[in-house]
Amino acid sequence: MNKKVLILLSVIFFLLSAGASYYVFSKHQAQTVSSEQQVVASNTSNLGKVNNDYDALEFDPNLPKTETCPLTGVKYGKDQQEWWSAHRPLGVMIENEIDARPQSGINAADVTYETLAEGGITRTLDVYYCQDAGIVGPVRSARTYFLDWISEYGNSPLYTHVGGANTPGPADALGQIDSYGWGNYNDMNQFSIGFPVFYRDETRQGHEVATEHTMYSVTTKLWAVAKSRGLTNVDKNGTAWDTTFVPYKFATSAPSVDERPSSQVISIPWSGPDYAVKWTYNPKDNLYYRDNGGVPHIDRDTHKQLTTSNIIILFQTQQNADDGYENNEHLLYGTTGTGDALVFENGKEIKASWSKENRTARTIITDANGNQIIFTPGKMWFEILAIGAEVDVQ
Repeated sequence: MNKKVLILLSVIFFLLSAGASYYVFSKHQAQTVSSEQQVVASNTSNLGKVNNDYDALEFDPNLPKTETCPLTGVKYGKDQQEWWSAHRPLGVMIENEIDARPQSGINAADVTYETLAEGGITRTLDVYYCQDAGIVGPVRSARTYFLDWISEYGNSPLYTHVGGANTPGPADALGQIDSYGWGNYNDMNQFSIGFPVFYRDETRQGHEVATEHTMYSVTTKLWAVAKSRGLTNVDKNGTAWDTTFVPYKFATSAPSVDERPSSQVISIPWSGPDYAVKWTYNPKDNLYYRDNGGVPHIDRDTHKQLTTSNIIILFQTQQNADDGYENNEHLLYGTTGTGDALVFENGKEIKASWSKENRTARTIITDANGNQIIFTPGKMWFEILAIGAEVDVQ
């Protein structure tokens, strides 16, 4: 057999081998995705439909709004209540670095917590329960103080992140997750779950970004993983997630348009102009509209500006962790104890106080007379600032 024939046979063998490998891999991947989709479908059949391109469930808008969301006081239809009552709150870490904007899914969160991570960059913990977001992200890493806030959402709250701070010391979020008994249970770490629940999309922002800004997930898929671990509305022992949950108090109605102030603007400078936040009150719909970095903060998928009904500013101690991390940038917040707070709702400012007994206890917000604040039904947005931080209200 001459040399040319040997080379030709080698090429043919290589192509056949490569084709076979690709077929097997593609079939396996398709089966994996199909299996995941089947799990998701089994969780949502007859309760919601996807009528959009970002995988968010939608419910019958014509049903009477009789069922109250325990996280926000908003009323929804019976079909939506049947859906949310089958799972538990889901927290997702979403970054706010400039290249991560516009993000996906923040507007659909019932509750959002925002504060600094490293380098003056803010990050949010977005809690989903009564609404479905569909695609969420970019998903980013865990920080210790966010663990304290998601711990308020009852027994074994779902916590979604991509890795996290792991330097030994007080900011070791991954170590704390294991010490709480969350690992591979209610901890939804991308490192242990992977594709197709988590996936990278390098083109989603419409411009080139670094790899760390490209990780996304889908809320129904995350709830499906939780279900596979024995976590629905009850845990593996049959205990309901809300056995120890303390809901806030919500008004039964909002002031009429004539009773609302004509305007209110809350400005938080954070670390500089790129992260400065401005909330502008609109009396017509009784919502606060968010600007971030000097421009309207828009949702990537719905193309709507981020809004909230309630803004709760918590002033807490802020310090560096001194754990040996690069430039000593890991932060700690005094999430337990007591402190000052500001509440903005219905276009009005309320001087308030906050208290939280321990990690799993609810952060209670009271007015100057010691009475719990009665919030406006709607989204809750917590801004956690260092004591003495500037807030401008006009």
